Amino acid sequence: MPQQRVAATLGISVEAVVARLEPSQRRSRQEAARLAVEQQGDLLPQEEIVARYVQGATMTELGKLYGVHPTTIRRRIPDDLIRGRSRILKPRPRSRRVLVEEEIRRRYAAGESAYALAHEFGVSVHTLRARIPAGEASAPPSRSVQPGTGSVRMVLALSDEEILARYRAGQSATAIGRAAGVDCRTILRRIPEHERRSHLQAQRLNRPAPDVDADTIRALRARGLTWEAIAAETGLSAKTVRARA
Repeated sequence: MPQQRVAATLGISVEAVVARLEPSQRRSRQEAARLAVEQQGDLLPQEEIVARYVQGATMTELGKLYGVHPTTIRRRIPDDLIRGRSRILKPRPRSRRVLVEEEIRRRYAAGESAYALAHEFGVSVHTLRARIPAGEASAPPSRSVQPGTGSVRMVLALSDEEILARYRAGQSATAIGRAAGVDCRTILRRIPEHERRSHLQAQRLNRPAPDVDADTIRALRARGLTWEAIAAETGLSAKTVRARA
């Protein structure tokens, strides 16, 4: 019996039980844990465990059901009934988004790329192209050879002039590439070096900072607000607030 149960049976404290035991009679924690597992395993319904295991339950599932380790369940099952290591995978229900073919055809015919539609519907480009008739589906982007250079250049759905105009208007290379159905690096190669925005310029364009002048920051500071409180109210960082003040 564990010390707690002995103390509860005799109506005394655990310390009193320990005080009446010789040091050689006291069990270690490992031995006490082993005896507790064995006692708990002796209370398990072995016939019921074997029946559930034969019906298809795994040792892990039975361990969770009876609140013991799978190894304890293994000791209760005869060796001739143990299944092999090969697992029978249960088919998982796979949720598939319903694709409206009429909408796909209409939007594809209107000029939207298969890449953008596939990204919106959450499927691959091959799955989306399968919904488009062979006569309507466009071929993959063709490549043309530049005269005098011999280099191969991909022909995009958007012309270089339109790409540059969109880029100058503020669109990112990623957004333009999504509309053209290509990678953003392909778009950047169509933009001259002196036209490309730096990382800081792109960051400011995509995440414009609020128009908060120094007088507003000083007025908030005079009211007793901390730099962090002013930053939270103006939508700026505390470092930017200090710099503008």
